[in-house]
Amino acid sequence: MSADSISFVMFGVLLVAVFLGHPLGITLGGLGIFFGVISYGPGTLFILANKTYGLMENYVLVAIPLFILMAQFLDKSGIAEELYETMYVVLGPVKGGLALATIVVSTVFAATTGIIGASVVAMGLMAAPTMLAKGYQKELTAGVITAGGTLGILIPPSIMLVVYGGLIGMSVGKLFLAAFIPGFLLSMLYLLYTFIYATIKPEVGPPLPKEDRLAISLGKKIAMTLKSIIPPVFLILAVLGSIGAGIATPTEAAGLGCVGALILAFINKRVNFELFKSAGAATLKITCMVMLIFVGANFYTSIFMGIGGGEAFTNILFLISDNKWVILFVMMFILFLLGMFVDWLGILLLCVPIFTPIAVDQLGFDPLWFALIVSVNLQMSFLTPPFGYALFYFKGVAPEGVTMGHIYRGIIPFVIIQMIGLALCIIFPEIITWLPNAVFK
Repeated sequence: MSADSISFVMFGVLLVAVFLGHPLGITLGGLGIFFGVISYGPGTLFILANKTYGLMENYVLVAIPLFILMAQFLDKSGIAEELYETMYVVLGPVKGGLALATIVVSTVFAATTGIIGASVVAMGLMAAPTMLAKGYQKELTAGVITAGGTLGILIPPSIMLVVYGGLIGMSVGKLFLAAFIPGFLLSMLYLLYTFIYATIKPEVGPPLPKEDRLAISLGKKIAMTLKSIIPPVFLILAVLGSIGAGIATPTEAAGLGCVGALILAFINKRVNFELFKSAGAATLKITCMVMLIFVGANFYTSIFMGIGGGEAFTNILFLISDNKWVILFVMMFILFLLGMFVDWLGILLLCVPIFTPIAVDQLGFDPLWFALIVSVNLQMSFLTPPFGYALFYFKGVAPEGVTMGHIYRGIIPFVIIQMIGLALCIIFPEIITWLPNAVFK
């Protein structure tokens, strides 16, 4: 069997195994060993050991458990609850105000945690009962909570960007700065759509009754806003500010973020033994899952590329077209389709080592720009059925009466908005490149 045939079989078996629901990390590692032995013999095990040891020496990856721990501390600190209560009062009188408040809080939460599960679950528990009790449409409620939660994978500090940087040796600090504007652009598009939709159809997002609007004075609203905004701004500056100013590396900034989140939990009187126990256990579990997939995917990709899979895939793409924009569209379409069935981490670890050399070396695209449009694309994977993780996170905490049908219908406009955001980043690359170029002159 030729090398090209082996690589195609290797990739096909992986897709079948993933669609059947087998654990991704074990599947990747097992297939890597199997096809590696076929191609290289017993020396495959030395390749596995060497690749695994190389990952363990990657200092950037230390940021992963630190950012996860920061998110766990922050989830228990009470910041999100306090901020939502404030936005409820401030934006409630506007048509669709509670939906707008949900998106604002999700955006701030994304800029302080970077964990989608935490954002969607927290907002689902806080916002969904209130919105439905005030007469908000179930589809709109599900849409703003799940779409707002997905911002956590893009707006820094993002675990995905840390993994991306460690995977291809790119500066995580530059990735963070490059993701800042695209992330907030998507947030603004969500807000704009929600406001227009609620204005055209007021029944989907009615404003708060007049008596509720007059219950709190303007001065108190201002005081509440300042009190709830300052803590997350403090944490954002501690993480992103230290990176942008050149004071700390992303890994050191992650440590600062952990300390900052713990301080905020202490201020809100949430620090106890249970906090450390639950945060530590969750961090250990998530980190082990991420690193198992990382080891398996790194080894699988090494074998796949070694037997000529990357070259075979490149030839196929250039058979489709020699126009670089057509090839880029095909790559984006492949990522979108995989996002319907495969976890973002698996897609990232499988496709980026193959796509990046093609996009950068052969098509001449900016590596930072390409990294971010891939990241924006992968954000859609959390919303696209049948296996969008944000949809299941929300269903697990959704109030009674909210069905998967409501959730699926609710995310359609937001997936379209994400496509529009991706198109804007492709058409106007300065959305991605301006900030990192301005900071890292």
